[in-house]
Amino acid sequence: MGLFDRLRGNDNPRVAFIGIDGVPFSLLDEHRDEFPNFAAIADEGSAGDIDSIVPPESSACWPALTTGVNPGETGVFGFQDREVGSYDTYVPMGRDVQAKRLWDRVSEAGMNATVMNVPVTFPPQRNVQRMVSGFLSPGVDKAAYPDEFRDYLQDMGYKIDVNAKLGHKDDKSEFVDDAHKTLDKRFEAFEHYIQEDDWDLFFGVFMTTDRVNHFLFKDYERDGENKEAFMEFYRKVDEYIGKIRDMLPEDVTLMVASDHGFTSLDYEVHFNTWLEQEGWLSYQSDDHSELGDIADEADAYSLIPGRFYINLEGREPRGTVPQDEYESKRAELKEALENLEGPDGNKVAARVVEKEEAFRGEHDDIAPDLVVIPNHGFDLKAGFKGHEEVFGTGPRNGMHSFDNASLYIDDPGASIEDADLFDIAPTILDLMEVEYQRSEFDGGCLLSR
Repeated sequence: MGLFDRLRGNDNPRVAFIGIDGVPFSLLDEHRDEFPNFAAIADEGSAGDIDSIVPPESSACWPALTTGVNPGETGVFGFQDREVGSYDTYVPMGRDVQAKRLWDRVSEAGMNATVMNVPVTFPPQRNVQRMVSGFLSPGVDKAAYPDEFRDYLQDMGYKIDVNAKLGHKDDKSEFVDDAHKTLDKRFEAFEHYIQEDDWDLFFGVFMTTDRVNHFLFKDYERDGENKEAFMEFYRKVDEYIGKIRDMLPEDVTLMVASDHGFTSLDYEVHFNTWLEQEGWLSYQSDDHSELGDIADEADAYSLIPGRFYINLEGREPRGTVPQDEYESKRAELKEALENLEGPDGNKVAARVVEKEEAFRGEHDDIAPDLVVIPNHGFDLKAGFKGHEEVFGTGPRNGMHSFDNASLYIDDPGASIEDADLFDIAPTILDLMEVEYQRSEFDGGCLLSR
């Protein structure tokens, strides 16, 4: 065994995973001439659209993708989760992910993992070769391990995230410029550590794609004024994927994937306002601003995105719905949600999923009772004040979708038809020849060999 093998840990096959947060497969596939590097992976390897998870929200999706199990196992259901036996909520961080991550399995197998900018990984783990946390991290100084890694990222001006507030302006030029700078720095850091070539698993995420989609996606789909700026940004994403592919050694398989799809946003749906108007939700005071202010007589409440909780006796602190009425009350709420129409006459919900269908695991006590998967165009919100109308608009014109996530594998032996987010983790482990039990995952390996 040579010096390089000792640095890497062993001579097993390797994987480089590049996340492209929120990129729909149709965008890349319908513009193959514009995005030749994605087209090349599809032609020479395997590619297709895959399903996301319930709910298709980045804070829940990335823990699911990186563990291969559903939120009932990871314990992360969204950007905001509820404390057990309380109306208090919290923002899940890396330590709240209760299932084993891919890089934990790789490290246990004696291999090295470099992990860069994955959402919901703060604070950075110390059982891997190097890690810089992504979305929800306060800054590089606290988000990177070890110290020399942190110092390099700070010195080169690494950006964890784009300044999304710039996207709220009518003129998107400053936002787009910041998005390009963030993307450039992300690629510069990826390039440097990919070429260090001392890892067995390289796992890095471009999250700026999600940010651009939130503010420019309708311009792309409906020929708005920022369509060319949107396409120019994605041409750069394609260019960087091509450069990464070219710099990888022959023993490395490249995988590129998104955590959910995207579509145009027509209406924001303020579900707690709807629940209040329909008599499901009431508050203890007029100045309600949080979940903890709901009144004793409330029957249900909502958290983003589209998660509904029955105010259940014995589970919620001021639960009013008796246990023996739970099923009938939930069925009543489900029917009302299924029948809800937007101002355009279209149904808000594509489907309403009961918790038993979506979630399995030890965290049933904080799982939502119902989850709405919206039809395209309806972005599901759940604030507790500030919205007198159920349907409204905001600064964003793009929204997440459950369908149409992207998966590219630079290996012709993969079968992506009918795949979903849970299949990615076991596929990576198979590519790396890391042993695991099939029953540990909600998905399965996509390799046909």
